[in-house]
Amino acid sequence: MDVIAQAMSAMIPGGVKRGELVRRGRVLRWVEAGTGGPTVVLDAASGTPALTWTPVLSALAEHTRVVAYDRAGLGASGPAMPVTIDSAVDDLSALLSHTGNGACVLVGHSWGGMLAQLVAWAHPKLIAGLVLVDPAHEDFQPWTIRAAEAVLTWPSVLRRALGSADRSLREQAAQEAGKRSGDPRVQGLLVEAEMACNAHEYQTRTSTAESRLLRTHVPAVRRLRACSQLPDVPVVVLSATRGLPKGLRTRWTSLQAQIAATTVRGEHVVVSDAAHYIHDSQPEAVTTSVLTVVDLARDGQASQ
Repeated sequence: MDVIAQAMSAMIPGGVKRGELVRRGRVLRWVEAGTGGPTVVLDAASGTPALTWTPVLSALAEHTRVVAYDRAGLGASGPAMPVTIDSAVDDLSALLSHTGNGACVLVGHSWGGMLAQLVAWAHPKLIAGLVLVDPAHEDFQPWTIRAAEAVLTWPSVLRRALGSADRSLREQAAQEAGKRSGDPRVQGLLVEAEMACNAHEYQTRTSTAESRLLRTHVPAVRRLRACSQLPDVPVVVLSATRGLPKGLRTRWTSLQAQIAATTVRGEHVVVSDAAHYIHDSQPEAVTTSVLTVVDLARDGQASQ
């Protein structure tokens, strides 16, 4: 088992299993834990590996099967260039079909939340429910998204800029690991996992490419939203409250509320004292929403 999976296993009673799907030369990898259905699939923010979902994996795996997915070129998945919206949607759709054993509850954070909507519009039968965690929106554009990215992503940009400064990277990873666990062995595994997620030049290229995708596809996504509809499934949209200037945060939250309002089964939740990575700063809010959607999806399947 690779070091990323080892670190995630150390944080989760019963551990995780590694899964792999090869399609069109792209090697997609994930970790999974738990049993039962519907399967919950977790898709992270732009340039972010599945390791980011560690704070919520254990709680979710107690109730159902959970898959935390590395998009192509990130984390443990193999390199893939060019990175496009179509390739990202195709990969995620293929993953849902391969792992789901039926429709899945899809959880997307930030850019992953935008991809979750694109998949739900294109392939509604794959979706049993949606949880969108501070999701990206095409109308949070053009200068606003650049300002938001500057605030939200500067720590990862700084780490990448350090390049070969292995000691500095490890110090930052050690600080984060100390917040996750008090066990020195687990902390060590988390540090090595973080280092592995930043070990290859293609991971940096993928992160840079992903950060440009929404900005370069605003008109196309707007057209899709205008003519598309989310499937008739439970949808929860979570908004953060910290990390941006008030005006930007208000604008983004308003757009996220509009997503929830497009479906009669949508709910918008503003999470108090939550930063952009809500599953890190307020993990209980994310697990509660996901498990609520899982229960509603089960009720819907039972009534069919």
